[in-house]
Amino acid sequence: MSITLDDVLAARSRIAGGVALSPCPESIQLSELCGARIFCKLDYLQRTGSFKERGARNALLLLSDEQRRRGVIAASAGNHALGLAYHGHLLSIGVTVVMPKFAPLIKLATCRRLGANVVLHGETFREAVEHAHELERQRNLTYIHGFDDPAIIAGQGTLGLEILEQAPDVEAIVLPIGGGGLAAGVSVAVKSLRPEVQIFGVEPDQMPTFTAALAAGHPVDIPLRPTLADGLAVGRIGATSFALAAPLIDRVVTVSEEQFSLAILRLAELEKCVVEGAGSAPLAACLAARLPELTGRCVVLVLTGGNIDLAVLGRVIEHGLVVDGRLCRFTATISDRPGGLARLAQQIAVAGASVKEITHDRAFCGPDVSAVSVLCTVEAADHQHIAEVYRQLREAGFDVVPASATAN
Repeated sequence: MSITLDDVLAARSRIAGGVALSPCPESIQLSELCGARIFCKLDYLQRTGSFKERGARNALLLLSDEQRRRGVIAASAGNHALGLAYHGHLLSIGVTVVMPKFAPLIKLATCRRLGANVVLHGETFREAVEHAHELERQRNLTYIHGFDDPAIIAGQGTLGLEILEQAPDVEAIVLPIGGGGLAAGVSVAVKSLRPEVQIFGVEPDQMPTFTAALAAGHPVDIPLRPTLADGLAVGRIGATSFALAAPLIDRVVTVSEEQFSLAILRLAELEKCVVEGAGSAPLAACLAARLPELTGRCVVLVLTGGNIDLAVLGRVIEHGLVVDGRLCRFTATISDRPGGLARLAQQIAVAGASVKEITHDRAFCGPDVSAVSVLCTVEAADHQHIAEVYRQLREAGFDVVPASATAN
């Protein structure tokens, strides 16, 4: 089953007042960084932290009275579940969601707080889907697919309508692709009204479902691998979504885990916004120079979700600092006599860097009992500065061994 612009327009009228009109401001800092005129569509500001509310509310409002009475079920790694739980509560519709065991804790806890019946099942998203269909049959519930349901796709397409109104000079839209529902809905809406606007999709290197489908000519299963962009880790793009989006998407690129981390860092630092891995994908592609054709053009980056565990966020930011050359770690051998550590710290200071942490290792530093190995974590300005720190230490006679492949 396909959808048209009329379906997206009807969805917009249907969900009006129930889903927030998220802002789409211009970012001077990201524009300077990316070499383009950058706008950010901030859909992570929706009540449940992602664009998924659009499709969820539209699908729920299209249910019959009997379907509403029986309730609905879905499989989701998090954001689709949150959207259904929240709007199901508002519309007095019972919601059951099956989440894989790897689902982020913040999404799991929030889903339960919103009143959904949460079932944890399976090590992968596919296993969660299979179990959800079993419960669908057992309990006579209505299954709402997270990205391959026409009502869901039409609801997500409303985001594209808003972009055209909020950034009328837009020449290109960059959005993440997981199951493909957002890409399909936005492509149908935008290309129907402004066919000259280009649409670019971004996937994780670890889970390129759309890229694999393009190569095969149809959706295919790909191996499930861990990725920071957990919201994009579905293993197979939706058949309906692919059929709609494939002819309309101008290009799809992939980005690495390091690039996700750096994009999350940049957004927190420059835009004061916190997004999850999937939400950072559009900026990650720009920072990695995967879309050089955007230079000098008016571009909207779709920041789709902000539901990232704070514990994970801390690790991601530190990883981003490493990728950015602002945090490095190395081992050095120093004298275990008084003044040995002070001399090392002095040389680091001379190089203009700051010591964040030092750990001693006396047991595994070799047969010289007068020496000690130290593991140093140091803050620097960039990769060039790290190289200067290493040069300064080596000239002072220290044997420096970088502990990270990202160090110079």
